Amino acid sequence: MNAKEIMITDVKSISPGAVAKDALEILHNARLNSLPVIDKRGKPVGMFTEKNILSYMLPSYLARVGKFVYEENPKVLKTKFAELSQVKVKQLMQKEVNTVTEETSLWEMAKLMMTREHTPRVLIVVSQEGKMIGIVTRSDLLRALAKIAEVS
Repeated sequence: MNAKEIMITDVKSISPGAVAKDALEILHNARLNSLPVIDKRGKPVGMFTEKNILSYMLPSYLARVGKFVYEENPKVLKTKFAELSQVKVKQLMQKEVNTVTEETSLWEMAKLMMTREHTPRVLIVVSQEGKMIGIVTRSDLLRALAKIAEVS
């Protein structure tokens, strides 16, 4: 089995120049946790995730200090939400793109999802020209592996 056999082809995506508030609305309305970021040529340039929004909205781990700082302040949160109308997706997105081709095997995709330092939840399937043609999620991979186990 390969990516072509299990990929989702009806994929919501967003452009790097879109505003983060629009990306957040797409995530919320479609009940997704990530969106591929696709340039004008149809090529993936990043992933926009719930974590990107949370990292922007809430004070984050301060690697410099080594602790989590959180201040419960609704005014600050309201200001941060308002700012999402001016912040571009490209400013918050993960720039690492995890791509595979249609012919990538289940085993290779599993390896990519399990052995990377920042294990991707989504692999973007690209054509020979590098354009996005679908995605494979961890759930898709798990379903395919379960299907193989049933047959065996």
